[in-house]
Amino acid sequence: MKAQIVQHIACEGPGYLEDFLHDNGIEYEISRMYEGEQLPENFDVLIVLGGPMNVYDEERYPYLKQLNTTIKNFATRGGFYLGFCLGGQLLAKALGARVRRNQTKEIGNFEILLTAGGVEDPLFKGFEQMFPALEWHGDTFEISEGALKLVESKLCANQAFRFKNAYGLQFHLEATQEMLAEWVKVYEDELTEEGIDAAALIEKTNKKADIYRELSNRLFTNLFKWVKNYRSR
Repeated sequence: MKAQIVQHIACEGPGYLEDFLHDNGIEYEISRMYEGEQLPENFDVLIVLGGPMNVYDEERYPYLKQLNTTIKNFATRGGFYLGFCLGGQLLAKALGARVRRNQTKEIGNFEILLTAGGVEDPLFKGFEQMFPALEWHGDTFEISEGALKLVESKLCANQAFRFKNAYGLQFHLEATQEMLAEWVKVYEDELTEEGIDAAALIEKTNKKADIYRELSNRLFTNLFKWVKNYRSR
């Protein structure tokens, strides 16, 4: 089994995901699009990370056009896909759903809620119906035709969905403490515009670090166990 990771910007890496893949002996490769790397053709699981660009910024980031086609073909054929934040929005766009500005930016730690479909979904097996997550986004996705909404929150109606074997998540369960410390530097202007104190954000997130690591491990365990069982049928 090979997992292919798409990384859009240096500061938004695989985080806890890479720890999980390494610890469980799962083969993986990272395509660093910001360095002009290409996405290979052969992989079993496609995981697309977050980034500051909009899904429609194809003129500024030409690779997004080909990535859109790859995601569409992969997901509609039943490929195993997991997208975080931008990665979830790219899945929604590839499936024909609109990606738009959310009613407000979500930056920080929020409680999010599994829908009835989310409670029954194998990706969230072992999760409490309400659980915390780190958010950092201004855009959001609508739910595409044929997809099922899995997670919601007060400030963002669509936090996660599933289409066949493909998942789009708006939140960041992959983000480590080290990643957040870098984000607050790279995206300092955005925090200033939103009136968010970087030190307070880091402190609050660090207090939840053990919970986030556990939730991320549970999510990735569920995903790859499901992939393995599906492929062994």
